[in-house]
Amino acid sequence: MSDASNSARTATAIAPSHSPEGRRGALFGASAFLWWGFAPLYFKAIGSVTPLEVLAHRITWSLVFLVVLLGLRGRLRATFAMFRDRRTLLTMSLTTCLIGVNWLVFIWSIANDHLVEASLGYFINPLVNVAFGAIFLRERLRRPQLVAVGLAACGVVWLTIQQGHAPWIALVLAISFAVYGLLRKLAKPSGLEGLTLETTLLFPLAVGWMLWRRSHGELAFGTAGLHINLLLCAAGPITALPLIWYAEGVRRLRFSTIGFLQYLSPTFQFLLAVVAFGEPFTRSHAVGFGAIWAALGLYTWDTARGMRAAAR
Repeated sequence: MSDASNSARTATAIAPSHSPEGRRGALFGASAFLWWGFAPLYFKAIGSVTPLEVLAHRITWSLVFLVVLLGLRGRLRATFAMFRDRRTLLTMSLTTCLIGVNWLVFIWSIANDHLVEASLGYFINPLVNVAFGAIFLRERLRRPQLVAVGLAACGVVWLTIQQGHAPWIALVLAISFAVYGLLRKLAKPSGLEGLTLETTLLFPLAVGWMLWRRSHGELAFGTAGLHINLLLCAAGPITALPLIWYAEGVRRLRFSTIGFLQYLSPTFQFLLAVVAFGEPFTRSHAVGFGAIWAALGLYTWDTARGMRAAAR
């Protein structure tokens, strides 16, 4: 991935989808979203641990994993030297807040049996990416894409009316990850370097919180058994690898193309929620989700048509 990181050093250089670099970007993106699609199985396995402690372990063990990777590549000193650049520090501080909120809300939603709504957030997210691509990156939207964004908005409005409140879990997940992806697309650090800087900023808070919990005898790690301890340590690679792949993919592809790939993740999350975890899926859900799925279908058809035209 070192060659990929170097070739992606200019954040605004986007490879055509049919080029070798574009295909690498698609492979990175698809791998990340498939991984996230099955991630709820991991979080269900550690469901006895509080969401805040799971988040703290994700941060801590991710940093350990990333430092080892950077050390093996001889990039450790150069990565932390990026903190000297004020713009990079500001960007990484913002992305750190966004990814921290996203992680916590996602973990909480699984622990409290709200994975259906969480999957809705990631169904909405590709269309938020499309809108952001048009607004901030001047990516032109064709008429079918505009219709798709409108259909998704109708689905969210329907669910809000039926539930009596906005689907906050879905909206927080969708918007936080869309803004995160946009900022990571424009940031200088590569996927590996950027994630290392983000977890470094969160590390003191994570360790301080765990030490405080341990002093009160409320920390699961070390007391919940070897199985849970090992699963919590595995949070490092489980968290870091898909985020590295995502950041490398988003730097090589149009932001709207990332949105095309991203529906893989919520599809598998939704199936796990309903089939494996037994969460309810009502008629109201079916109407709201149906509007969003129709939007995704329209967007997918239009994007595939555009990619074939570009290849020709």
